[in-house]
Amino acid sequence: MPGIVAGLSVTSIVFSGAIFGFFYAWVCSTMWGLDQTDPRVAIEAMQAMNASVRNAVFFPAFFLTPVVLGLTAAAMLVDGRKSPAFWFAAAALVYLTSGLFLTLTVNVPMNEALAAIPVPKDIETAREIWQDYSQRWQFWN
Repeated sequence: MPGIVAGLSVTSIVFSGAIFGFFYAWVCSTMWGLDQTDPRVAIEAMQAMNASVRNAVFFPAFFLTPVVLGLTAAAMLVDGRKSPAFWFAAAALVYLTSGLFLTLTVNVPMNEALAAIPVPKDIETAREIWQDYSQRWQFWN
């Protein structure tokens, strides 16, 4: 059992780090960079990125992180390691509620709404759309 616990622990840390890094980099480089560009370009770029992010590389970190964390918690509990089991279970719950749930119920619908908008030719209209979208999206991210 120690080998399984160690393997699951490392996998949990790698998956958690991958998804945290994704969220972190997206908000503090991608979104901030798009905020500095022509809003028409920002809208078009965000539409393209949102269309491409649903892929086999992104899937494991986004959807399987809470599963791996939960399996790690269960293995730790079976192995008699109650304190670490609690923290891995807590991490799974935090990610489920604050990462996965919020993303699926807030950010994804915002992304889908943005995808349905044709990129305006008028820069002021585009600026209004982008500022409303970007500020709310970053807050929830």
